[in-house]
Amino acid sequence: MKKHVIIVAGGKGLRMGGDIPKQFLPIGGKPVLMRTIEAFYSYDPSIHIILVLPLAQQAYWKHLCETYHFVLPHDIADGGETRFHSVKNGLALVGGEGLVGVHDGVRPFVSRQVIAGCYDTARQRHAVIPVIDVVETVRHLTGVGSETVPRNNYKLVQTPQVFDVQLLKDAYRQEYTDAFTDDASVVEAMGKEVWLVEGNRENIKLTTPFDLKIAEVLI
Repeated sequence: MKKHVIIVAGGKGLRMGGDIPKQFLPIGGKPVLMRTIEAFYSYDPSIHIILVLPLAQQAYWKHLCETYHFVLPHDIADGGETRFHSVKNGLALVGGEGLVGVHDGVRPFVSRQVIAGCYDTARQRHAVIPVIDVVETVRHLTGVGSETVPRNNYKLVQTPQVFDVQLLKDAYRQEYTDAFTDDASVVEAMGKEVWLVEGNRENIKLTTPFDLKIAEVLI
């Protein structure tokens, strides 16, 4: 079964406090985005990798690839106005039947086991996301105060989120709404069930300078 992954990397890195988008920042001497691509290539060298980048960042990415001699095969799609539109642009490069994952470009520490678990489970379940337990106390804002809620009733969602190709394409034919916060929410809007598999805690999304410090430790 043909496997694809759409790696979405459209962040401006504003919370990082610098001029370089966070997906291009180096960790362990190599840009974050290259490490993310390597994670999927290591899982399966035949996987079709689609990188979604804003048009204004594509020349810089080409420069980085030349500088770091990065030659792993991948196609590039243009970023859109929102994540939804970026994924939709990436899906345009996916043909035929098979499985397609969508992954955040700034999650370079996803494990091979988690990637394999998502794709393997999606063969039967068609819509799969990795999640991890909530380990801290959670409070719900009620409008007049707050209250503790049972954390066992909640999970933290990661990527890659993996789907049957045709299912995800059908889902992305819907009109965009603000309720579409990830790919699972788009699929669920069609009434489809999403299956959960265990993620890995190291699979953090690099968003703040503190996250970069954690990334250096993980490297």
